[in-house]
Amino acid sequence: MDGNFQFLDLIFLALVAGFLIYRLRNVLGRRDGYEQKPDEMSGRRPADDNVVDLSKARETESADIVETGTVSDRSVAAGLVQIQTADANFDPGTFLNGAKGAFEMIVGAFAEGRVEDLKPYLGAEVYANFAAAVREREAEGEKMETQVVSIKKATITDAAMKGRDAVISVEFVTEQVNVVRDAQDQVVDGDPNTIVTLTDVWTFSRDVRSSDPNWKLMVTRSVEP
Repeated sequence: MDGNFQFLDLIFLALVAGFLIYRLRNVLGRRDGYEQKPDEMSGRRPADDNVVDLSKARETESADIVETGTVSDRSVAAGLVQIQTADANFDPGTFLNGAKGAFEMIVGAFAEGRVEDLKPYLGAEVYANFAAAVREREAEGEKMETQVVSIKKATITDAAMKGRDAVISVEFVTEQVNVVRDAQDQVVDGDPNTIVTLTDVWTFSRDVRSSDPNWKLMVTRSVEP
């Protein structure tokens, strides 16, 4: 009787061993297309393999952004490469996303008269102009209502390093509802039921050596259709 149990134990252990070998072969013996031959490994130079040519990577990245239509032309892409060379953390795609967010934030705060909240994000001249416009509006007893319905397109139209400052211009094509009401809440400009398409060019700047990651809005310009 004991002999039968020992025989069954041996069969069970053999099955377990066979299963483990099968699993190990599947995990360790599988080829995934990335193995190197011994002669290829012996000829490697570790120090050189760890060097990445960032200039080529950045040129490709900026060219890709041109192809997606978010950069106006390849001369602008060259300017982006200059900025990327000066600031290793700069990424055009991330910048554009931030610029679109800044557009909506600044337009909304300006309409509500909250210019002080925007001071860290505006150049001195833009801040002065915005503050003067808000004061004039308040003196007239007027209120402004602005809704950015959508940003249809945001395109980098200019990019360059100027000294230690990175300077980038973005053309925004947006759909908005803009209304100005007087002290009696009557509409004096715009239409609350009409969506208009507007084109604006905003120029941002940032000192690439500064620890402050924020870009400042330096110039705003409206483009007539």
